[in-house]
Amino acid sequence: MAQPEAPSFGADPESLISSLNPPSSYYVNGIGRHNACGPGFPGLKKRTHNLGNRSWILIDTKGNSEVVELDKSTVMRRCSLPSRDLRLLDPLFIYPSSILGREKAIVVSLEQIRCIITADEVILKNSVEESVLQYKYELCKRLEVSKDSYDDLPFEFRALEVALEHTCMSLDAQVKDLELDIYPVLDELASSISTLNLERVRRFKGSLLALTQRVQKVCDEIEHLMNDDGDMAEMYLTEKKERRDILTDSDICNQINTSEDVNFGSKSAPVSPVGSSSGVQKLQRAFSTMSSSKHGSFLSSSSGGENIDQLEMLLEAYFVGIDNTLNKLLSLKEYIDDTEDLINIKLGNVQNQLIKFELLLTAATFVTTMFAVVTAVFGMNFEDTVFDEPSTFHWVLIISGVFCGVLYGSFLLYFRHKKVIP
Repeated sequence: MAQPEAPSFGADPESLISSLNPPSSYYVNGIGRHNACGPGFPGLKKRTHNLGNRSWILIDTKGNSEVVELDKSTVMRRCSLPSRDLRLLDPLFIYPSSILGREKAIVVSLEQIRCIITADEVILKNSVEESVLQYKYELCKRLEVSKDSYDDLPFEFRALEVALEHTCMSLDAQVKDLELDIYPVLDELASSISTLNLERVRRFKGSLLALTQRVQKVCDEIEHLMNDDGDMAEMYLTEKKERRDILTDSDICNQINTSEDVNFGSKSAPVSPVGSSSGVQKLQRAFSTMSSSKHGSFLSSSSGGENIDQLEMLLEAYFVGIDNTLNKLLSLKEYIDDTEDLINIKLGNVQNQLIKFELLLTAATFVTTMFAVVTAVFGMNFEDTVFDEPSTFHWVLIISGVFCGVLYGSFLLYFRHKKVIP
């Protein structure tokens, strides 16, 4: 192997430095090729996960929508959400349906619809799924129509209603398609038992089980919200925002009044600078304590007296619909179980018929074996007076045949007496 030439110390310093440094092709993204591939795995490229911007669809209260790029930290700061709530919206993971009420947002993960609902906008996970596009179109359409019409539902409930309606309608449509596919197969299987029909029913039963679990989860989630008044009160985002704005305005006014009182007192009664500054600090601390206690008591009284009937009626309407869909699936499952019971009855009947036929065949074999024993005895080479007269042997055969017939008839009478055969 040819050795690289040693650099000449009498050469130009710039050429000397360039000869000592490796070429630029040696580096991959600022790291040496051997280090970039990892120790012990030459030629292996590291997978880089793009955790930067993610595509979202923003829908405001007027029905205007736009596609924006927001990273995870921006969404967390914007909606005051923990990172574990954003995992529910990740399309790479499959989580059960859930609706979470937070301080400033509602996290919705229903089938393919995964979004964050605030008091001012809906942050929808951008996707090419048909359900996502339908949800966006329907929500924008309703918000545009409701601009000029009176609608007592706040923005967050209208967005939640569209998500629940689309999810319930989608699941109900899937149930109807499954019913149209499975009922003819079950009827055909009941009339003609075959391996092909059994395999088709097995596949449909697996689909039915998976769909039942999805519908059951949505039903349980809505029922859980209806049973917890605290969770429903947390979902009144518009009212909580209005209360925060009122408290903020009142705090600002109180601070202004307090500062004016302090300035007026300082002008009317001259005191030392140290005493005045300490008095202002005491007033500020007292005011902050008073405002914080007033803020907490106001929010607690408002939350305690929250009227949740509006949201409860909304959830109850869709709970009835999803419960009806669940009952359809349970009825379909019962129909499958009834068909399986019918098939087992038919197979048991066929098995009983085979056992009866085997019993009759066994009895006939026993009688025939006895007749064969008589013929085998007379086939032996021994001397007897029976062989002197040929007609005598005929009587032996007749008597043996009649005896075997009577024996077989007695078997049949015994089986009929025991009700083994009809």
